[in-house]
Amino acid sequence: MITYFKIAAVVVAACLLQMTLLPRYLQDPFQPNLIIILVVYLGLKLPHRYSGVAVLLLGLLQDSFSGIYLGLHAFSYLCIYTLLSELADRLYTDNRVLFVLVVFIATLVSALLNLLMLLVFSVSNGLYASLLPALLPQALINALVASLVSGVRLPVEEAR
Repeated sequence: MITYFKIAAVVVAACLLQMTLLPRYLQDPFQPNLIIILVVYLGLKLPHRYSGVAVLLLGLLQDSFSGIYLGLHAFSYLCIYTLLSELADRLYTDNRVLFVLVVFIATLVSALLNLLMLLVFSVSNGLYASLLPALLPQALINALVASLVSGVRLPVEEAR
């Protein structure tokens, strides 16, 4: 039970950092997306049926603070989590290089899914002009933070 409280504390700390402190001190393309790193970590290390609900709620939480359409990040994070949880049975997921590479790819896929959903369901023009230039710096920053975080032993690993 204490392990779940530790996991919840890590999630709350990541959400607080991403939504309050990091936007205040870092410019937009250089803010790490800690929630997508957490989604990748949950997808690779903890493919559990309740983790999908947690990923959906994390996406909705990020959507409610981002000011974009509600459900955009929730859908993309749930797609990424579903894909990673299916791949976690087939891959050796304790590799740090794999984790960093998957965070990089998941950032790109999440942005492309968001762009696709915005192009399909939104009527504004020029959406790609705001998303595409920041895509590669965001993916590189997320990969850098994932490489720094991958050495930290989280409570999820102690629960197994």
